[in-house]
Amino acid sequence: MGDIIPLVGEHLALDLVNTRPADGDLLATPDDLLAWLELQAGRFSQARDLAAAGPTAAGLAAVRDLRDHTAQVLDHVRRGEEPPAGALDALNRAQRAAPPISELTWDGRAVTMTRRRTGPPAARPAAWLAEAAADLLADPAVVKVRQCEAHDCVMLFLPAHPRRRWCSATRCGNRVRVARHYQRHKPV
Repeated sequence: MGDIIPLVGEHLALDLVNTRPADGDLLATPDDLLAWLELQAGRFSQARDLAAAGPTAAGLAAVRDLRDHTAQVLDHVRRGEEPPAGALDALNRAQRAAPPISELTWDGRAVTMTRRRTGPPAARPAAWLAEAAADLLADPAVVKVRQCEAHDCVMLFLPAHPRRRWCSATRCGNRVRVARHYQRHKPV
């Protein structure tokens, strides 16, 4: 992932789309995907399982393709427009490539359930992320998704507060505020 720190903590589908900032691609190699999945592991139990399997070049290609289709659908849906049918089909195909199951086991005292995905290991990360994209895209709140107001930022976020303007107060907010302060106070 290089020197760029990924924006995490938004809805998982937004975190995925945000792996393509204005100045590069945070998912350039299978190791980048592994590092990103490990960043997500604290929030999503499946991320740890996917990271443990070790992403492959095929898995990375599937995730990057999914990211592009998610971004395309999201761009239309958040404006209330019909998304391209091909992009929706791609999201559905990704989910079908590694269907989820709820596996039941006996732990000695009770039946427990664990969600996991079947299908080829290379398809599992994209299927898991496609399911997260479907959750976001079908949520009525998707129309509230915003792009950061910093002039050189393309990050998306779902504001918890209606006055939120930047992807991150520390990433873009401070930079914009410092630039504004400099403009107001620069010597003439």
